[in-house]
Amino acid sequence: MASPDKQQKRAQRAKAKSKQNRSSKPKANVVHPLLANPLINEPFDDVEIDLSTFDFKDIEDNGFDPAHFDDLFQAMKVGEGISLLAMCLVFLQYPVLELVVAEEAQEPATDFMMGLLIVYRAIFHDEDEDTAVAWISGDSFQQAYNEASMILQKKNARDIRA
Repeated sequence: MASPDKQQKRAQRAKAKSKQNRSSKPKANVVHPLLANPLINEPFDDVEIDLSTFDFKDIEDNGFDPAHFDDLFQAMKVGEGISLLAMCLVFLQYPVLELVVAEEAQEPATDFMMGLLIVYRAIFHDEDEDTAVAWISGDSFQQAYNEASMILQKKNARDIRA
């Protein structure tokens, strides 16, 4: 068995190496520091969402049941606890939202996004529709949303190259 002095030196080296690995790797591989957090970066990877059963036409005609989007709202709440930018990053990575933005016309897709955000604000902030729309239209949200969009564009461009 190694001497206590030698064990201590090994432990210090291991600790230093571990710290170096933790602090250098995420910065080298991540577009933005928030994306180093698995609750923010691809937060829906563990959530089973069957996009083949998603019917946007039905939502346009009849609205949506907020219970069907509970996984999104819960993840957004976690993100909002970190920052508004983190919440926007979570929101923009929701697979159903990505599908709607990719496949639907701009106006219905925007209406769907607004509806989700309004319902989120009603559930977690007890806001009426007008208050939620004012929040969405506000500078803070718009800035965070635009920054989140840019971060995800860079991330996706980097993922395509990898």
